[in-house]
Amino acid sequence: MSTAGILGSPHAVGVLARVALAAALLVAAGFAVRRRIAAAGGGIVPDEGVTLRNVFEVLVAGLTSLARQTMGPEWRRWFPFVGAMFFFILVSNLLGLVPGGAGATNDVNVAGAWAVISYVLFNYVGIREHGLKNYLIKYMGPSFYTWHVGGRHIHVRALCWLFFPLETILDAARMLTLSIRLIANMFADHTVVGVFLLLVPPVVPAIFLGLGLLVACLQAFVFALLTMIYINLALQEAH
Repeated sequence: MSTAGILGSPHAVGVLARVALAAALLVAAGFAVRRRIAAAGGGIVPDEGVTLRNVFEVLVAGLTSLARQTMGPEWRRWFPFVGAMFFFILVSNLLGLVPGGAGATNDVNVAGAWAVISYVLFNYVGIREHGLKNYLIKYMGPSFYTWHVGGRHIHVRALCWLFFPLETILDAARMLTLSIRLIANMFADHTVVGVFLLLVPPVVPAIFLGLGLLVACLQAFVFALLTMIYINLALQEAH
């Protein structure tokens, strides 16, 4: 089947629509919060009660605190990427709890795409920080001996032939674990909620909707947290 045929399939169109919906909701929420903050006294006086702005501020404050602890001094540079990832996954997860709706993160292509983005991001961070040559040292295994030649220190990594393919595979496996964790948890969560909505009175589904809300938030948090951890590992100097 051609690429055009795949993109034109009902499933692909539905996935793209759910992705576009999540993105549109995020953009609209962002503009609404920005307009509220730009209002007179909006940047100083918080809103009363539970508002969209207050929810965003609580989430962003929690994420920034976590990013500062996890990624260290470089957190400001990379936080916008991780924050955008968190909010998109969160909104997509929550959309899956709406009766008759489906979140984009239920689809293997969307979850896999975010896992690839995370993988490319933390490797780019490592290469940018250390340079390609120095960054690849982490795949070479331990140094058993150091030669001192002409003022230079040459680390002898005798098992690089073994460690390089293993470390490369293990590093790439992070994409698989990120995507499978997200897909499996959200698919199971949304399926359980959907089944109970059809089979039992409203009170019982409400309980599962509450659990579904918790799972949706937790999975977005875990995805963002693991990405932060991978970025921190990439920032550390290889030995």
